[in-house]
Amino acid sequence: MNTRIGVFGGSGYTGLELVQLLARHPKVELAMVTSDRWVGEPVRGVPSLKYVGHDAGREAKLDVALLATPAETSLKLAPELLARGSRVIDLSGAFRLKDAALYPRFYNFEHTQPALLAEALYGLPEVKRGTARLVANPGCYATAAALALKPLLAAGAVHPENLVISAASGVSGAGRKASEEYSFMEVSDDFRAYKSLNHQHTPEIAQTLGVEELTFIPHLLPMQRGILCTAVARLTGKHDPVAVLRAAYANEPLIRLLPKAEAVRIADAARTPLCLVGATADATRVVVCTAIDNLLKGAASQAIQNLNLMLGLDETEGLK
Repeated sequence: MNTRIGVFGGSGYTGLELVQLLARHPKVELAMVTSDRWVGEPVRGVPSLKYVGHDAGREAKLDVALLATPAETSLKLAPELLARGSRVIDLSGAFRLKDAALYPRFYNFEHTQPALLAEALYGLPEVKRGTARLVANPGCYATAAALALKPLLAAGAVHPENLVISAASGVSGAGRKASEEYSFMEVSDDFRAYKSLNHQHTPEIAQTLGVEELTFIPHLLPMQRGILCTAVARLTGKHDPVAVLRAAYANEPLIRLLPKAEAVRIADAARTPLCLVGATADATRVVVCTAIDNLLKGAASQAIQNLNLMLGLDETEGLK
């Protein structure tokens, strides 16, 4: 246990999940957790540690830093930490998009690190495994959508045009912030779309799937956590889509293939590092449903997968 890990942003929902996973991880040492809100307080779940501020965290000697911080904060932190010799796994969107010109529209800032943007590895292991000193952890919606469609597109089983992806997430996906829009009275007993055609994960999904355009509609669920993603695509007739998914995911330790789209349920994926996948097809179309926990496979447990790969460990270490 001599691999020192630090978490920046340990008081957000994703940061709290990261801390819990790392505290139980048998092959690493959780050495530092930052939270400008809770400086000096015991780390939740690890009372032997106390939260430090981001500035103090920058000075810590870390083998790997996990950034559960806003994208603009990650953009500033990552170059500093890399320069100090730490490897970095960023859970924000700061290094996910390869085209820097997309950042002003989808993230509301100019990207100032084009070299790191080009260098960063997009860390969705089931699509492409690899190692790098900077890993961009995928977004939650992007994870659910890519795992639904990527094998089918790669095999030529579906047409890349006119893809429609509808996904619904629990309220924790908005982050740990106080606002009227996400208060109990506003979300309870309601269900609505938001950021239609303009969600920041839209270009990330298109980039991962290798398509020029798609229709993505996110929805807000009146529940704490979880994502149900429904993707609809037109078949080419060249391959059986269910057989393609079965072959693609047969040896994936954190994917469970279910017999049909309707069998996929958020309740079965919540609080697990799994992605559930089910498909139903007719002569011309396929509907693929996926379910993940947005805070785990959509964020923290996927970061642990990437950490394990970075360290040469079994990628399920600390996740079983």
